[in-house]
Amino acid sequence: MKSKYIVALSGNDIFSGGGLHADLTTYTVNGLHGFVAVTCLTAMTEKGFEVIPTDEAVFAKQLASLKDIPFAGIKLGLLPNVAIAKQVLAFVRSHQDIPIVLDPVLVCKETHDVEVSNLREELLAFFPYVTIVTPNVAEAELLTQRKIQTLDEMKEAAQALYDLGARHVVIKGGNRLNHEHALDVYYDGKTVQVLDSQVLNNNNTGAGCTFASSIASHLVLGSKVAEAVTEAKDFVYRAIQAADEYGVVQYEN
Repeated sequence: MKSKYIVALSGNDIFSGGGLHADLTTYTVNGLHGFVAVTCLTAMTEKGFEVIPTDEAVFAKQLASLKDIPFAGIKLGLLPNVAIAKQVLAFVRSHQDIPIVLDPVLVCKETHDVEVSNLREELLAFFPYVTIVTPNVAEAELLTQRKIQTLDEMKEAAQALYDLGARHVVIKGGNRLNHEHALDVYYDGKTVQVLDSQVLNNNNTGAGCTFASSIASHLVLGSKVAEAVTEAKDFVYRAIQAADEYGVVQYEN
């Protein structure tokens, strides 16, 4: 391990259940020093949940401020538009000697269809430069442009994402396919592994962010990718067990 410094390039969740709050808390629980460059703010208004992208020039200043820190890992979260995505891709390409986790958060897909159709191509451009991609089922559908309604289709989608350039893939199924079992699918180009845990009825806000940042943490700590995914699955299960009204709680692990 080169250092205990790990950075999240992710968005702010105004209710602190997910986003950069989940990332930084997960880093701390794992004994790492977390940094963050904020890609966007969020707010709950009369229009609903709004995503407010960070000004492009301001985001560039954040990245420039971090240029001399010897990071040992990177986790990528919500990239709200093409301009931010392009800056993040340049940052990623300059850090090819460390593990990088891409969590392709596409929360704006319901209200910004044109932006997201462009963003799909931007996200695919990251695949050759990151260690692992961690979409949920809805995000995997958008990236692969295919429906996912069964476990077999999850496996096929994971293979399709690998074929699109990802080196390792884990699709977070959660309880979308089975209301009793939370099923995730991991694929490394050779073997398909199904990760199965009991569905909890607790608040799971922030579970996806926590899962990705936990994978990143374990990679920094020296785990192999498959091991990091399994360790993160267990960590998230415990975080959901401890959840409060605003989301999962990582520090009760």
